[in-house]
Amino acid sequence: MNTLGLLKRAGAIAGVVAVSACGSASTVAPSVATPSVTHAGKMLFLDGRPITAERLNPLPRYTELVPLKKKSAKDYEYVFNYYQTYGSIFDYPKSTSMIGQINGAGGQGCTNVLYGYGKKTFWNAGRTNDLVTEYRVPQKVIKTLSVDYTFTSSCAMNTSGDIAIGVLLGNSYGPAGQVVVFKNASGTGKVYNTPLSREFFDGYDPNGNLFADGFGGSSGYSFGLVELPKGSSKAVTIHTSNSPEFPGSVQWDGTYLTVFDQDTSELYQYTISGTTATLKNTVKLSGASDCAQTWIVKGLIYCGDAGNNDGEVFKYPQGGSAIATFTGSFDLPLGVVAAKK
Repeated sequence: MNTLGLLKRAGAIAGVVAVSACGSASTVAPSVATPSVTHAGKMLFLDGRPITAERLNPLPRYTELVPLKKKSAKDYEYVFNYYQTYGSIFDYPKSTSMIGQINGAGGQGCTNVLYGYGKKTFWNAGRTNDLVTEYRVPQKVIKTLSVDYTFTSSCAMNTSGDIAIGVLLGNSYGPAGQVVVFKNASGTGKVYNTPLSREFFDGYDPNGNLFADGFGGSSGYSFGLVELPKGSSKAVTIHTSNSPEFPGSVQWDGTYLTVFDQDTSELYQYTISGTTATLKNTVKLSGASDCAQTWIVKGLIYCGDAGNNDGEVFKYPQGGSAIATFTGSFDLPLGVVAAKK
């Protein structure tokens, strides 16, 4: 079937289109409720749910949902939208058009590589409030992990296959900032406290050290970068030689530890010595509004743009203007990741 549905986006989604791998679709009546958009310090809340984006684009808007098409693509890109809504699937560079959806996905993503295209699988933190889901490309669920926190944020994997899940807010909406590490991406996670009060993004370096950013400090809304060294049970604060404004993706790029600044649309490349991060280069993504998550592959960086309500592709490490823009269905993009067969 080539069934099409229209979904009116008014902040939070109550109706989603369910799309099967064989291409059929069904619709659920959409919500027309007026969204509640509030701030607590620098934290943005949508209908009471904290999100890792800094800002929103004008609402309401309409998006068209389409069924998954059969294809023979090798590379897949996933733009994850608002929590528990759907992930939009792409096969760039074959095309820039959406080829399908993962119903129920949302939030952020990570893969089984430090950077580049994941090997056959990827993870999504945000499908539900307390579950992290592993998929085999393009969209087959493999397993889920349970995290005993109401609002999780990020995920990252090391070269040994451990997965780290960040905690944005705790079970009672209070400060959190923990990371939960699942050895071999299985079993029960081990909780590590950090100096952050709100954890936004995390990423491993090739030595197995876990880095995370978010908010902390005496105000509770100062940018913070922390490290959980491999084998340690205590996370330490990392002092940056510059002053990022708003936490963004943390990812190893093959040479540097990178931190994206959602406020300036700049990616900072750091070398780490002890508890100091020294800025080596800055990569500017021109035209990006709010890359709520970025993902680096060889020669490219993908952006899930919450402000422009789309997905974008830039050259890396050159930056500059986007070389491609994904088209299709988006509903407050919060995450992006890439994987291949």
